[in-house]
Amino acid sequence: MHTQRRTGKADRRNYSGKRRHHGLHFLALTDENGRLIWISAARPDHTHDNTAARHDHIPAHLRATGLGALADLGFRGLDNDIRDPVIVTGFTATRTHRLTPGQKTANRVLATGRAPVEHGFAHLKNWRTLTKLRTDPSRAPQLLRALLVLTNLEINC
Repeated sequence: MHTQRRTGKADRRNYSGKRRHHGLHFLALTDENGRLIWISAARPDHTHDNTAARHDHIPAHLRATGLGALADLGFRGLDNDIRDPVIVTGFTATRTHRLTPGQKTANRVLATGRAPVEHGFAHLKNWRTLTKLRTDPSRAPQLLRALLVLTNLEINC
């Protein structure tokens, strides 16, 4: 989420050199229908997905509740339990390793399962106030959680 740059060093930690703007990083979980269930606390925009997920203990919470998650490639390597993975990600090709037809099919099936999830995130991004946050970044989680409730009410009505 983009944020307005504050003066001084107060907001420097929210700068992402990769995206070249100030922002905040959030993780969110949805159900299989794309309804948002949970939103994490705000972190600086340059935080990696795996780092944020490990900090929130997402694999441990999913394992404890007996649930699983379909994730994008930003979460590769997060769940290293090969026998009982709770976070499933796709396969990536490299210069020296092309995907097999089975891996391509698995990626297509995963993308089909993740489509409602992406729709859930899109519903949250429809709120115009999220285009550029103009308040103190420490208030962003409360704003997002309030929008989460409003989005779920809007979708379910």
